[in-house]
Amino acid sequence: MRWSAGWFGRSRTVRAPRGGEPVPVLESAWTIGRPGGGVRAVSDGQAELAVIGECGADGEELRRALATVRTRDWRTLTTWPGSYLVVARCGETRAVIGDLAGQHPVYWRPERSGVWWSTSATALAALDGAPVDTVSLAARMAFGQPDVLGARSLFRTVNRVPSGHLLLITPEHVSAVRYEPAEPERVDLRRAAPTVRAALTAAVSTRLGNLSVSGDLAGLDSTTLVCLAAQRTPVTAVTFADERLRDDDLAYATRTAATVPGVTHLTVPGTPATVYYNGLDDLGSLPVTDAPNAYAVTASIKRAVLNAVTEQWTAGVHFTGAGGDAVLSASASYLSDLLRSGERLRAWQHAQAHARLRHTSARTVLRRARAASRSTLTGAWTQLAAELHHPPRPWTPQAHQPVAWTPLLATAAWMAPDVRHHLAAALDTAAADHQDAPSTLAAWSDRQDLARVGANTAGWREIALAGHGVELAAPFLDNEVVRACLAVPAEQRAAPGRYKPLLAEAFARTSVVPDFVRIRVTKGGFNALAYAGLRENAATLRDLLGPSSRLVAAGLITEAPVADMLTRAATGQPTAQGALHLAVSAEVWLRQVDTTMASWWEVSTRAVAA
Repeated sequence: MRWSAGWFGRSRTVRAPRGGEPVPVLESAWTIGRPGGGVRAVSDGQAELAVIGECGADGEELRRALATVRTRDWRTLTTWPGSYLVVARCGETRAVIGDLAGQHPVYWRPERSGVWWSTSATALAALDGAPVDTVSLAARMAFGQPDVLGARSLFRTVNRVPSGHLLLITPEHVSAVRYEPAEPERVDLRRAAPTVRAALTAAVSTRLGNLSVSGDLAGLDSTTLVCLAAQRTPVTAVTFADERLRDDDLAYATRTAATVPGVTHLTVPGTPATVYYNGLDDLGSLPVTDAPNAYAVTASIKRAVLNAVTEQWTAGVHFTGAGGDAVLSASASYLSDLLRSGERLRAWQHAQAHARLRHTSARTVLRRARAASRSTLTGAWTQLAAELHHPPRPWTPQAHQPVAWTPLLATAAWMAPDVRHHLAAALDTAAADHQDAPSTLAAWSDRQDLARVGANTAGWREIALAGHGVELAAPFLDNEVVRACLAVPAEQRAAPGRYKPLLAEAFARTSVVPDFVRIRVTKGGFNALAYAGLRENAATLRDLLGPSSRLVAAGLITEAPVADMLTRAATGQPTAQGALHLAVSAEVWLRQVDTTMASWWEVSTRAVAA
């Protein structure tokens, strides 16, 4: 696994990451599994600055940024194109700054004489074998929102830096400090469109160099990235085309490849093996990830695409549209915000349009949105905590449930009563401690969707690196792309009747993306492959989530409701697919944690000699 770590303390540490390379300039900081070009550092004696990852700043820009380090204007250090970690020192103050989408998360743990930080919570836990925090894992599985428990990581004694915060270390204090506003300043869609285009263009350009370039060619987001890259270099575009999908991705991809110069198109046909959950009978074939990862479920499909790429080219960079849904669109939960702000006529008009798409009534759509319009984030958590103290309700699809600040997923109903009580207590504490809750539901849910997608994409990156040596590029998760997109109000990004209007407007009146792509209103889906995988791998799933399950042992699931849900899936009945994905990925991760604890650290011979 690729990760970074550092020590800041009154004495030198005798430990170092196994296989770690020292970060130039910085004392007691390492990267692991990172090519040399992905680590750059500058210093002028008073200040130090390192960027780790894909950073679009050139050497001169980094040197000029030392003045920014001295003024402690930390946020400015996060505005270059690309996706990277920043480590900066000014005097005795050190800042470790991750990105907004969790591609470079930051964790820390205090020791008697200093502080360890890392981009891997598992690595910090391995310093002394700290156990998994069952309540924190329960929160991930029950809510699907990474920031609900704030600074609690998935391991006891390891602290997490929440989204939009940085780690600030001084001789007297260690804390997580917010550097990004909880809510962005709103910008009209038309005014934001040129900024989105510029940010996305820079994000793609930053990844281009001497490496071969490939990319997914399927939906609007990934197609836009392929078109941008093809302006600068030849691109091998790949479409996964399984007959069971019954979508029009392949038709659009074929037409795009025939229209855009520089694009070579490959089609990857589906096979009996390219379904969800395939290969989970051999967990050793999956790369280790720092947290439960959704791509453990779909790894066979991702590998088929990457195999096709590497059969044509030497390993290079592969563009994915991951994150595009999170920043370019929004859920219809923004209707709750319209009701809250008194925009009833507008809410009614939007509800009518959403109702037509969902074959229901506008009154039903607004009824679902009303309760959340009358609560705050912390109030909703208090109410949710009370609900967890009661027996779970019968399962109903999420689309039929009221809109919520933090939806309670089916996974919560599968937990043992004592785990639900502990989770309720943690939620009450989180509600009491939350200091800067956003005022709108859209602002909160946008950030949580982004953080969830970002964490999962990190797992996909490990699959691409470990099995194929391919660098995965997800430009929609870059800071400046995120900022430009999420500044547009949710009711404009998700307005019914237009599909991703922000991206369409960003590339209107340009020759970058063909018009037939920009005005596309359809989107592919993998539902058929999910159900096929549930049926064909039922025995493996029953074994994973059965009596020998780590989740069962911890009370995070109970056997009967999970077995019932697997039976429903096998017979083609409606199923809580999202909850099953969460449970399977959590079980895979727990089994991996058990086997990797001893492999993260070694005694530093240089420190011992000193």
